Amino acid sequence: MDYTITTVAWIVLLPFFAFVINAFIVKKVPNVAVGISCAAIFGSFLLSGRIFFDFVFGKYSADYHVHKVFNWFDLNGGGQEFVMKMGIYIDNMTAMMLFMVTGVAFLIHIFSTYYMKEDTRYGRFFVYMSLFTSAMLGLVLSDNLISFFIFWELMGFCSYSLIGFYYEKEDAGNANIKAFMTTRIGDVFFLLGILAIYFQVGSFTFVDIYAAISSGMFTDATVTIFGFGLPLALIASLAIFMGTIGKSAQFPLQVWLPDAMMGPTPCSALIHAATMVAAGVYLSLRMFPLYEIHPFMLPFIATIGGITALGAATIALVQTDFKAVLAYSTISQLGYMVLGVGVGAYNAAFMHLITHAIFKACLFLAAGSVIHSLHDHHTHQHVQEMPRMGGLKNKMKFTWFAMWCCTFAIAGVPFFSGFVSKDRILGDALVMAMHNPYYWFPATLGFIGALLTAFYMCRMMFLAFHGEPRDKDLYDHIHEEKFSWNRNLPLLILALFTLGVWFSGSLTGQKLVKVASDKVEWFDTLIVKPKTENFKNYQKQNWGPVDIKSTISFPVSKYDSNHGLSEEEAHHVHSVHSIGAIASIIIAFSGIFIAFMMYIRKSWNPGWWVNTFSTWYRALQNKYYFDDMYIKGIIQKGLIPVNNFLAWVDMGIYDKYAIDGWEKVNRCAFTVSKWFDNIFVDTIAVDGTGASVRAFNVILRTFQSGKIQFYIIMIILVLSSYIWSLA
Repeated sequence: MDYTITTVAWIVLLPFFAFVINAFIVKKVPNVAVGISCAAIFGSFLLSGRIFFDFVFGKYSADYHVHKVFNWFDLNGGGQEFVMKMGIYIDNMTAMMLFMVTGVAFLIHIFSTYYMKEDTRYGRFFVYMSLFTSAMLGLVLSDNLISFFIFWELMGFCSYSLIGFYYEKEDAGNANIKAFMTTRIGDVFFLLGILAIYFQVGSFTFVDIYAAISSGMFTDATVTIFGFGLPLALIASLAIFMGTIGKSAQFPLQVWLPDAMMGPTPCSALIHAATMVAAGVYLSLRMFPLYEIHPFMLPFIATIGGITALGAATIALVQTDFKAVLAYSTISQLGYMVLGVGVGAYNAAFMHLITHAIFKACLFLAAGSVIHSLHDHHTHQHVQEMPRMGGLKNKMKFTWFAMWCCTFAIAGVPFFSGFVSKDRILGDALVMAMHNPYYWFPATLGFIGALLTAFYMCRMMFLAFHGEPRDKDLYDHIHEEKFSWNRNLPLLILALFTLGVWFSGSLTGQKLVKVASDKVEWFDTLIVKPKTENFKNYQKQNWGPVDIKSTISFPVSKYDSNHGLSEEEAHHVHSVHSIGAIASIIIAFSGIFIAFMMYIRKSWNPGWWVNTFSTWYRALQNKYYFDDMYIKGIIQKGLIPVNNFLAWVDMGIYDKYAIDGWEKVNRCAFTVSKWFDNIFVDTIAVDGTGASVRAFNVILRTFQSGKIQFYIIMIILVLSSYIWSLA
């Protein structure tokens, strides 16, 4: 296909124009606004599908990309040159992200027409959703860090608006402020990282950054901070990765995401699956060549990912709120993606981003289906507490089926997508641990987290859908689920794509049960980390109405089961991956078995664990006291006293002495100058001059009276004086 303005820009512009139009008409014709939003994202989906099939089934090259730019603004003049270029960069990763984001967002839009139909702000919800989706698509297409950051911040605003959608609730207002301010911490560092890169490279464009890395521009570069010379690559990498920590809710900035559940459930599906949280991992994948430069960076990233994966999984063990379990599972799965980046599993990390987006969107939409059906007729509130559920399988068969497919996927059960992607991350972590003992720590955290994931997800399913109803009155008021195109169809479509065969050439993901030739391993073949040496002499193309074909030759890629390794090395890696796969299978089924014995057979009492590990249980209920540490510790005991001190300095010293004191000095100077002006200038200089002229005039008039007698007398006096002087 041709890559021109008309074939690419409309992917972003369609939902953006839907936002603009709907902002004006939503109050008068909300149903029309909803239709425009859905049609716009479907149009973006079709355009993205053309790009996806062109890249995946057309060129079939891992290196194939389209990069086109235009001048955003030109400040040349006065001997200075500064031209800011914007553009699009589309490679296989971009193509897959576009297809995933638009596809999942479209299904979420469809489901929202069911879930939000009775809401008083039905149309306004779609206004925000259109802008949110447009921002994410713009971010994915960005070829440089500046436009990436612009869309990144736009998503932050949209998430703020959607999380606080029910602004009449105090908790919703607190949650959106918390999300906005927490992610701002990462964003500030992200911006500093962008500036550090520009300082060294002189460009924000990804291809220029890759070229600079290839030429060794970052290798020996240092930056002085507090008198210490630190590697620029490390400083820039840490700053950029802080953006990922904030946006993707990684330790220690994970606190905002569970509170984001205050937004409508479809909004949670969009934020926690296909868009906002995925943007942080997508950034790390784009900047992966920068992370590789300094030896400290990747182990640090792996550690953060491992801590996040396990920490969030442990907190999910004690959650009773349906959506809270899914929120912490999102944090945990994002930890696995970051762990994949840290262990160099570039392909697997991105695959898990895609698979997670699909099954987590389905889980949240299914949760919305459940919550929307459970209505307490006493309090007139929707019910989200799992202890009040039970037996829902009998009344919600479609939702039950879709949720079990997604649960098997996230738990890592063979034949499902989560096993394919997460198992490869854990396998690569195990390989890295074999070569570097430090990686045993994050790898171990990852495997333990996998066990807990299978347990808490099945615990959620058993409590909600199986067993006897624990609140009979609530259960009796549930209407039996009937198939609906805007309620169940999106769930079933997403559930279909939880199968691992869509992403792997084998049913298991470990080549144990092949279903087709190696060419079906399209994901493994097409997604490779950027080869920076390919961009040394790279020439950008102008973006215009006519497509200019690239002069670069992109050979068709073929699947390499050895991944460029020697036979001996490849055999070792395959052996370690097989061990990891077997361990993953055992772990997944162990977690399911433990949950089954506790909540179905009830042979094992969960209360024993609560009583035995009561201190840890309280810590989990309090989310490891992170909120207390931030609010009661850092904010109340740290930032607020500092703020009060600064306020005292501002008002008690600066205002009192610098501002008010200077005002007194000015008043004194005014008084002195006024006195000087009145006495010396006005009275003496101005009025005195007039008085002296008048006095001189009196004297002059006396001597120049015009009378001849006076003149004769004066002559006689003068002559007499003269004669007197001679005598």
